[in-house]
Amino acid sequence: MAKRHLTRRQSWRIEKIQTERAARAEKRESRLIEELEGGDLGPEQTGRIIAHFGVQVEVEGDDGQIQRCHLRANLPALVTGDRVVWRSGNQGIGVIVAQLPRTSELCRPDMRGVLKPVAANVDLLVIVFAPLPEPHGNLIDRYLVAAEHAGIQPLLLLNKADLIDDSNAQRMDTLLGIYNDLEYPLLEVSALNGLSLDRLKEALDGHISVFVGQSGVGKSSLVNALLPGVDTRVGPLSEVTGKGTHTTTTARLFHFPGGGDLIDSPGIREFGLGHVSRDDVEAGFIELSDLSGQCRFRDCKHDREPGCAFLKALEEGRIHPQRMASYRHIIASLPEPEY
Repeated sequence: MAKRHLTRRQSWRIEKIQTERAARAEKRESRLIEELEGGDLGPEQTGRIIAHFGVQVEVEGDDGQIQRCHLRANLPALVTGDRVVWRSGNQGIGVIVAQLPRTSELCRPDMRGVLKPVAANVDLLVIVFAPLPEPHGNLIDRYLVAAEHAGIQPLLLLNKADLIDDSNAQRMDTLLGIYNDLEYPLLEVSALNGLSLDRLKEALDGHISVFVGQSGVGKSSLVNALLPGVDTRVGPLSEVTGKGTHTTTTARLFHFPGGGDLIDSPGIREFGLGHVSRDDVEAGFIELSDLSGQCRFRDCKHDREPGCAFLKALEEGRIHPQRMASYRHIIASLPEPEY
């Protein structure tokens, strides 16, 4: 069935209804917070957001106590991983009163182009992909650019390695070879049969990690395998599209028994980079970063211009054609700079 396209009026109407609903919800939350703050609230304490549920969050205090909390209306957008100041309530609901500075943040634009944080205070971005649904190098490259831009170390993780067979082995070998040649850290695991999960645990040890990737690549299965007893929901691939179905609906933080934390984020089929510059993209393509500024023309588009350092490297095999195509696709997707 063809995808239905909304008219401009229909889109405006939907957005208006959603805005009105959000305003009503915020008004209700403000009344609740006023009632809470008019009653008995505990002393201020620090903690970390371990899950986000729309207008409420789950906070873990430094003492290990966990409580649902409302958000004060004057706070910026908070996400899983944020360090906050909060006060407990006598009816099981507390209040977030302040956000503490972030050491890092992973962001992406939403459907309207508004930049939204995805996770905060992480130091390892685990980019999960699998033989099925079919992996796309451009999405992996977008995550790598985002990791470089945010100052977060990346780890490429091929899950469902048990699904590699004669039909996809060559395609997967080519894809993995590109990133192995670039010396990105890369692990091949299987949540199903436990392949190399011990190596993955070692790689995650001591880090605050976030799992990202398409829906259906097995992020929730990996969480279940790494943390028995957590029991996150696992969804099948769609029989119609072959793409993953969303099972994780909110980013949640888990603790490893031996130290380190893991944030499991909802699956993302696309990852916009409208918040980064052309220079940021080139910095995120590590094989291009050293070539930046070496072209004959300062405004070189790296397309057909003579004296282009990128095209010369492509001809000499120092840039893989798939990566060059991915770079061009990302550059073309960036908004025009405003002057």
